[in-house]
Amino acid sequence: MKVLCFGDSNTYGYDPRSYFGGRYAADSRWVDLLARKTGWKVENLGEPGREIPQTAPAFPPGLDLLLCMLGTNDLLQGRSPTETTARMERFLKSVPLEREKIFLIAPPPMARGTWVPDTKLIDDSKALAQGYRALAGRLGVRFADAGAWGVSLAYDGVHFTQQGHKAFAEGIFKALFQ
Repeated sequence: MKVLCFGDSNTYGYDPRSYFGGRYAADSRWVDLLARKTGWKVENLGEPGREIPQTAPAFPPGLDLLLCMLGTNDLLQGRSPTETTARMERFLKSVPLEREKIFLIAPPPMARGTWVPDTKLIDDSKALAQGYRALAGRLGVRFADAGAWGVSLAYDGVHFTQQGHKAFAEGIFKALFQ
């Protein structure tokens, strides 16, 4: 099985304790944990700061599954949950894969932290999950809400802790085999 994980810094495995873009070790990143648990070929196309693109990039041929988790950076840049969901819809419609090969993941809701000083971003991130759930239903793609997986966030209120990556990996594994 050939899987592509397309996302932002939490897919990349960004270590928020690092000031220079460091990553957690492979034994702590959810993408690598998923690959090890399933035995699948899992490619990590996470990029710190990535917002939802206007159109899909050229993905490698022969993909069996696209796991897509984006939207947090769009909210951090001031977009509303409705605007972010609309961007995700345009993006997903541009992905040249059969709908059953696309798995949309709503990021865990943000928490208070150095990047999240008030409850508006927290509320928006919770609303985003509702918007994504409805979007997945309209488009006929698979969906999971990572807010249900107990993913712990670092001091910034956005990035996963090492334990958060482990919880995410377990959550996505269970969601994939439901």
